[in-house]
Amino acid sequence: MPAQKPDSQSTVADAATDGSAALSYEQARDQLTEVVRQLEAGGLTLEQSLDLWERGERLAAICELWLEGARARLEAAAAARPPDAAGS
Repeated sequence: MPAQKPDSQSTVADAATDGSAALSYEQARDQLTEVVRQLEAGGLTLEQSLDLWERGERLAAICELWLEGARARLEAAAAARPPDAAGS
């Protein structure tokens, strides 16, 4: 049976239980980079690799939430801009 990718809601819920939901974008990104580095280095047991992979999924979901929030703020700022300022 192929593994299913967790949806972002369950991934974020998992992040909340391990304390990573309070991370800033930069903290989550840096930790995700470290997870990838460890996985690429190899030498881990299957269980360690799976634990790291799951943590990476949670960190990626946190980064995505931050990026979605930033995108929404930019769109709101652009929408609130006066019409005469749109061309400048």
